[in-house]
Formats: sequence, C-alpha cells, structure tokens
Amino acid sequence: MHAYAVQDATGMVKLDAMENPHGLPHALQAELGRRLGALALNRYPGPRTEALKSALAAHAQLPDGCALMLGNGSDELISLIAMACDVPGATILAPQPGFVMYGLSAQLQGLRFVGVDLTPDFELDEAAMLAAIARHQPAIIYLAYPNNPTANLWDDAVIERIVEAAPGLVVIDEAYQPFSSRSYLDRLPRHAHVLLMRTMSKFGLAGVRIGYLMGVRALVAEIDKVRPPYNVSVLNAEAALFALEHAPVYAAQAAQLREERTRLLQRLAQLPGVQVWPSDANMVLVRVPNARAAFEGMRRLGVLVKNVSAMHPLLANCLRLTVGTAEENARMLSALQASL
Repeated sequence: MHAYAVQDATGMVKLDAMENPHGLPHALQAELGRRLGALALNRYPGPRTEALKSALAAHAQLPDGCALMLGNGSDELISLIAMACDVPGATILAPQPGFVMYGLSAQLQGLRFVGVDLTPDFELDEAAMLAAIARHQPAIIYLAYPNNPTANLWDDAVIERIVEAAPGLVVIDEAYQPFSSRSYLDRLPRHAHVLLMRTMSKFGLAGVRIGYLMGVRALVAEIDKVRPPYNVSVLNAEAALFALEHAPVYAAQAAQLREERTRLLQRLAQLPGVQVWPSDANMVLVRVPNARAAFEGMRRLGVLVKNVSAMHPLLANCLRLTVGTAEENARMLSALQASL
C-alpha cells in the first residue's frame, strides 16, 4: 500500500479533483468568520451537529420514514459501512472503474473486494453484475450515480434489477448530485436495504469535509452504532450550516458549472484525436492518443488535470478534466490542444 497522494498544484490551474472553483463571496467571508469565532471551541460538538442534520434533511428533502447520518466526508461513511458489515466472509462488490475508496475500505477492514468491469462504453454490464451477485453474495454493493471517473449515469432499469437481486446493502453514491440530471432519492423509501450517500464537497465545501448518509430509519440506526462520537467538528458543522443558509449562492454556482460543462463538451468534441463521453458530473472523461504526454504537456503549461489511464485497462489513455470557470476551461482547452 501507499498513502493517498495529492498532486502539487502550486501556481497552477487546478482542475484535477472535481472541486467547485468558486470561493465564498467576499461579502459572506467576514460574516462566516464572526460566526466561527463565536463558537465554544472549548466544548465538544453538540447541538450544532444536530442542527446540521435537520438542515441537511430539509435541503435534501429527506423522505418520510428515513433518517440522516453525518460523516467526516464520504470517505468516513464508506469506512463505517464496511465496519458495520464486517462479518466473516463478507464481500464488497462494485463496478470498475470506480471510486477507489470502495475497494480500499474493504482492504482496510479485511473484507474481500470484487470488481465487475463496466462495458467499453462505461455502462453497467448487467449480466456480469447479476452473475457476480449470485456467486459472491456481497454484503455491500456500491453504485456511483453518476460514476467517478467516467462521469456518466447508468440505466435506471438496470440499477433497479441489481437492487432487487442484492442480498445485502446497496449504497447509491450521489457525490455529484448538484450537477446530475437524476437522483435516486424518491425511490429510497421503497427499499429497506438501500443507503443514499451525498457530500457537501461538490456543493462547494470540499475543505469542510461533510458527508451524509440517508436511508430508512432502522438501517441508518445500525450504521450509526459504529460512528465515532463527535466525528464532525463544530467548526465544520457551523460552516456547513452557514452554506446551507446561503444555498442560492451555491445553486447559482452549480448552474454556472453545468453551463460551462456543456460548452466544454462541445469544444472537446471538436478536437481531432480526442474522444469524449457524456457527463452528469463536474468532470469530463476524455481519451487522447497519449495520456501521459498530454498530461505532462498540460502540466508544463500550468494546467493540472488527472491522468487516470493507469487506474484500469478500460481507461487506457484517458484524462479526467474538472469543469472550472470559463477562464480556467479556456486555458485547459488551449493546453490540451497544444499537448496532443
């Protein structure tokens, strides 16, 4: 194993981590500073985390009969789900390529991980998924909606058949929900074994580390048993509450990024030698003739993206591009074109 590495982005256009490129408006920075400065930092977090749960439930329009649980980012929630399902012989199953933390959580918890390859167009291979479910009887199935790093949404009918076939939990990961055209939320109350996971990182608070899990009340209560006490700091909770109070600001940013994504997809499709896939996230996956050369060339020109070509054979010569501001996207396109 090796520790999680973060690319050095000093002095560069940073488009490698699906972050919202917009900072907090200046008018709100001083107000947030006053709020954070007035907190009782000498006390453990308490009522403010409960207030955040209520605010998130209202923001997400949590269905009746469901509950919500907080995590220190989605990464912690993924670890806690693995811990809660850690019984002898348990298996975690997920499509590949996908988010690396699904497999890593299994490894760290001593569980078995089974990856099922997507089709060459990055769609779910329904027959392979159902066969793997029947064979391995997974305790947890992860379905990213949309997927990372491919950025696409999968067929809803296929997802429902996988949910029906699952012998254990199904976790729908909606990390990129602010940019997605569809959500699983309305279907959540139908299933006692399905959890829906979201994060405030793509909302615009990647530095605040707030993830949340939703599902029927009895199921969330079981996962909550392995949650560490005070896992969300009072500073993080207050910053998240402040952001939710100004949700229209962040909604406008998301709308702008969706518009930029459309323009970016159109421009990328015009570049010779570049293959681009549809996106429902704030990232775009492209295939170029030589991903390593393109990545290094873009970095020399001051633009940092993610070379995902080594993650999985299906991603050969693929780069993952974060959708940035109009100016950042223009610089990225120029650097990519010069580096092909």
